Amino acid sequence: MFKHIQHELNSHIDIVEKVSQTLQSYMHTASVIIHEAIKKESNIYIFGNGTNSITAQYIASYFGESISSDVDILTKLANSYGLDKIYEKQVESRAKSGDVLIGISTSGNSKNVLRALSFGRNMGCKTIGLSGYDGGALSEFCDINIVVPSDDAHKIHEIHMIIASIVYKTF
Repeated sequence: MFKHIQHELNSHIDIVEKVSQTLQSYMHTASVIIHEAIKKESNIYIFGNGTNSITAQYIASYFGESISSDVDILTKLANSYGLDKIYEKQVESRAKSGDVLIGISTSGNSKNVLRALSFGRNMGCKTIGLSGYDGGALSEFCDINIVVPSDDAHKIHEIHMIIASIVYKTF
């Protein structure tokens, strides 16, 4: 068991070192986008599916609002429009030009996250992605996509939370 624990700790250290070496400029850009939005009193909306919805709620505790946490709204939208539009419809009804959308998709390929970011970008929102693996299609829909260099979903989620904490501490 100790060997497994040491392996997991070393794996985290390796990912954090990679993030430190490769993602600082992306994190800086995300910080600037968020800072500017807050100064202008623009809204910041955060969303993702499954465990990423928990990450969205965590990030919302620092800045913004999670639009993936209200089960009532999500199920109404899913019933009326399908799962692929649950975030797009919320962006359509809430967001305005200049707001910031933070879409979280571990694979970078969650259709409902991509649709919402695309819709928001077309209406003038700034878009930030948080992903892992190879980033998937998310980069195509974001002003900046912070891709955690890992193929371990659990570690990607954890690093997303660390990134959010670091970005918050730049305020």
